[in-house]
Amino acid sequence: MKDTIRLGAPGMRMIAHRGLSGLERENTCAAFVAAGNRSYFGVETDIHRTADGKYIVIHDDDTKRVAGVEMSVEGTDFDTLRAVQMTDKQGFLRADLVFPSLEEYIQICKQYDKTCVLEIKNHFEPEDIGNVIGIIREMGWLERTIFISFDLPNMLCIREKLPQQKAQYLVCEFGDDLLKILTENRLDLDIHHRAVTPENVKACHDAGIEVNVWTVDTPEDAQRVISCGVDYITSNILE
Repeated sequence: MKDTIRLGAPGMRMIAHRGLSGLERENTCAAFVAAGNRSYFGVETDIHRTADGKYIVIHDDDTKRVAGVEMSVEGTDFDTLRAVQMTDKQGFLRADLVFPSLEEYIQICKQYDKTCVLEIKNHFEPEDIGNVIGIIREMGWLERTIFISFDLPNMLCIREKLPQQKAQYLVCEFGDDLLKILTENRLDLDIHHRAVTPENVKACHDAGIEVNVWTVDTPEDAQRVISCGVDYITSNILE
């Protein structure tokens, strides 16, 4: 039976990308529970706002790739999206493989004592970011949540509403102005692993910035980023 690839890196904070998506359908409760039953520090996922103002777990802007039927996530109401069933890794349709709510994701992380690494997809209005914060706070897991996003205004809104909250700005490259952006807004970094060098990690650390890398799926790539000094590794399959 397929399982995770054991990295054997004591002290490295490993994050399960979209849950344990190397074993279970990505961004499902099954993937979150699979990660919860293992040694991961955190569980990463993605949320969108639905047409009726609820928050649903899915990476893509539409459902085609993961579910085979094409619906706009942000243009469809929650219950319609929720009714869609997905197949597992072996191609079998399973009634439990549906798009989770934000609350279900938080509850599973809380049950298994895992840090939430929550990506806010696309641009969220401040009201929606406030609603998401309120849901997590009400569930008692805000202190164990790291917010991430490629959308800088999302990150600035998080920082304004939660001055001390863990928040990592998602990027693909280490651009010339990146360190200035991170430092001025007290944001940590979540960067594609191929863009990481010992020099830019040191520059971040010298500025008090933590570095997370995505998505590292081979032991060789993991050893390289570990040698660069990163603080977190996000992976589909490494543990």
